[in-house]
Amino acid sequence: MSAPHVLSLQNVTLVRDGRSILRNINWHVSSGERWVILGSNGSGKTSLCRLASFYLHPTSGNIDLLGERFGHTDIRTLRVHLGITSQAIADLMRPELTAQKIVMTGRHAALTPWWHKYTAADEERAHSLLTRFGCDTLSESRYGTLSAGERQRVLIARALMGQPSLLVLDEPTAGLDLAGREQLVTTLARIANENEVAGVLLVTHHVNEIPPGFTHVLLMAHGTVLGAGPIHSTLTAPLLSRCFGIELHLEHRNGRWLAWSP
Repeated sequence: MSAPHVLSLQNVTLVRDGRSILRNINWHVSSGERWVILGSNGSGKTSLCRLASFYLHPTSGNIDLLGERFGHTDIRTLRVHLGITSQAIADLMRPELTAQKIVMTGRHAALTPWWHKYTAADEERAHSLLTRFGCDTLSESRYGTLSAGERQRVLIARALMGQPSLLVLDEPTAGLDLAGREQLVTTLARIANENEVAGVLLVTHHVNEIPPGFTHVLLMAHGTVLGAGPIHSTLTAPLLSRCFGIELHLEHRNGRWLAWSP
């Protein structure tokens, strides 16, 4: 699919139960861009990603994904071109399925492998993705027996199974220990520096989890965008302080970002 933008939101507002979740969001993601979405809990990051992946309906405004407008396209067909990881999706995975079968379900954006046919090529790609993320020995292990870090790498492999145009990663490092987090950051840096996916969105609320290779940042607070643009000119200490409501110092060192309160 070719489009002026991989993703475009124009004047998007989201209201739920009388409460404004997102207000007047204007944001464009072009091919080759790797975006970090930063904000504190409740800032609207996850809601923004659910809108971007057509899992939520905006109250007003327009959303274009891969050249298709929300409300004027077959969402089920379009979702095959998305790769998504989130805690909500992780919770829906069947614990008795093997890691390889979990990955294969991503081919059709499905939750189970029983309603679609898979080829030997699909099996080979699933195993190749598991190998790529250091999980080749886990192919036949049940998902429910994997560690938190192993599950996250399996889910990222699943998200890439269908060769998506847009990859959406909603807090993939949540719940991981230090070793698991650093392994996943390395994995995400590798994805960022490859050309397999046109656009990548990574949601986090920790700047030290931003992998090298991410090119842009969107900062959110209270359902609004505080700033959006190239990461090295947009991610500043004053803007980050506004984003989290506390004075912060910021440093970029050896390809990683560090933030602390003085």
